[in-house]
Amino acid sequence: MSMTRSLQRGYLLLELVLFIVVTSVGLAGILSVMNVVVKTSSEPMIRKQVVVLAESILEEVLQKEYADTDPGGLPGNETTRDTIDDVDDYHGKTQAIFSDWPEALSSYQAAITVATDDLDGSGRVPIKKITVTVTGSGQVISMSGYRADY
Repeated sequence: MSMTRSLQRGYLLLELVLFIVVTSVGLAGILSVMNVVVKTSSEPMIRKQVVVLAESILEEVLQKEYADTDPGGLPGNETTRDTIDDVDDYHGKTQAIFSDWPEALSSYQAAITVATDDLDGSGRVPIKKITVTVTGSGQVISMSGYRADY
């Protein structure tokens, strides 16, 4: 019987080790990219929450009267949302006046400022500029609106 070498099929151990190393490096690269994506995936939601809070506060302030509707009342007596009757009463207020502030958003802070402004420089149209700043979770959003005496 003659001993002929038959053609062997299969992979060498060296080839298998090389395949495992190359695949591991590629997989590690993909996983590191996924890690960065997952870490930043909540930022748009947090930013949207901050924007919605600022918009809702600004909208509430803009819906109030331009000037005090109860001139006989004591100034500075408007400390709750129920007693606030004009835009100026919101000046210097924070999220503390919002008794319905959701517990899930307790890490957010809000500050409201009201200042008299004169857009055209003529002094004919008195305008109040309301600025609402909401901060939280590394996000800071400042929104401004104007309330005129019309």
